Amino acid sequence: MKIVVVGSGYVGLVAGTCFADIGHSVVCVDSDQKKLEKLRQGVVPIYEPGLDELVARNHASGRLSFTDDLGSALADAQAAFIAVGTPPRATDGHADMKYVHAVAHAIAEKASGDLVVVNKSTVPVGTGDEVERILLSARRPFRFSVVSNPEFLREGVAIDDFMRPDRIVIGSESEWARKVVSGIYEVDRLSGAAILHTSRRSAELIKYAANAFLAMKITFINEISDLCEAVGGDVRHVAHGLGLDSRIGSKFLNAGPGYGGSCFPKDTLAISKTARDHRVQLHTIETVIQVNDNRKRAMALRILDACGGSVRGKTVAVLGLAFKAHTDDMRDSPAIPIIQALQDFGARVRAHDPEAMENAAKLLTNVTFCEDALDAATDADAVVVLTEWPEFRDLDLGQLKAVMGEPLMIDLRNLMSEDAVLEAGFTYCCVGRSPVGPHGDKQLLAAE
Repeated sequence: MKIVVVGSGYVGLVAGTCFADIGHSVVCVDSDQKKLEKLRQGVVPIYEPGLDELVARNHASGRLSFTDDLGSALADAQAAFIAVGTPPRATDGHADMKYVHAVAHAIAEKASGDLVVVNKSTVPVGTGDEVERILLSARRPFRFSVVSNPEFLREGVAIDDFMRPDRIVIGSESEWARKVVSGIYEVDRLSGAAILHTSRRSAELIKYAANAFLAMKITFINEISDLCEAVGGDVRHVAHGLGLDSRIGSKFLNAGPGYGGSCFPKDTLAISKTARDHRVQLHTIETVIQVNDNRKRAMALRILDACGGSVRGKTVAVLGLAFKAHTDDMRDSPAIPIIQALQDFGARVRAHDPEAMENAAKLLTNVTFCEDALDAATDADAVVVLTEWPEFRDLDLGQLKAVMGEPLMIDLRNLMSEDAVLEAGFTYCCVGRSPVGPHGDKQLLAAE
């Protein structure tokens, strides 16, 4: 089947490449000429493990191509996927639909035959209705139908999520459109997934509701981690006990500095704004947003306390800048407000991330970006783990201590082995547990 994917950002590029890999003919359309030329050369503009090899292989096979000519791409296509950004509007926080609407107008103008338009972008409920109105208002002599087909890709494991999804949601009131989109997905490589056929508006809500719920789980365990610290519990054990309950599950119960990335921050905000537009207030989700925002600055205060109440004139080494491991995505990363707060408190910040430093440099000032973790930790008064990259877990702690000014490890991801850190002679602070001194004594470091 011939498929057009409009937008070669994270969602569009992953989806288009994976569709090609399962046998479809895919044309990715984008207006960025520099990006297109790089993609034709096999240079992928985002970091996603395995994506560069997949793009190169499918481009070489002829199944995947890149163009800025939407009209030629749509010739003989049976489906066109809209996969452009829906960032929060600066004025009010609502999801900005201008890119989606612009693509709809362009498709209405350039299409040359019956076409199913599939909205892959994350959009507020009712967007599909507006896209369909735009298409039908063009009064072209062929059929259009709009389907909501939300993506559920996790950055860092997006290819696996696409190839082995737990569900595929197809929202449409048109039997023709449902058959076309089902035909795209119902191939051997994806046959194990549950396919849910629902209304278009329900499909749009499923995506927002899922992200809001997962954000709520993260925020919940972060608050429980604070309680654990106050009463002497261990959040790792509490989370494990919660996760063993089949009604809850263990995913998204890792305490940390708060959620970030391309989905949860904007989607929780968008669903709360949509609800208010319909005279409904989602108190739980609005609280989640506020608690998560507050937590990021609170983590800077946690670092301040661990450093004896002040970081003025001290050097803090930050390990990890991306909002999570296995991506270079800095959108709403907890590292941004935490580093800015540390600078406000007078700290010098040295930082390292395996993939995100180029993007981080566009957002942060007066930070020394370092080649590796040891370089970042040189003469530092504290090392702060902000992203759960596996290479940080595997650091030679003896070497790390040797280059530092003070052996203080502040682990905001509970990534490190406590026994190994203490054996190396560090004082260890984490989330959801009491700080532990180099001799194994639990203590409130700020009170020393």
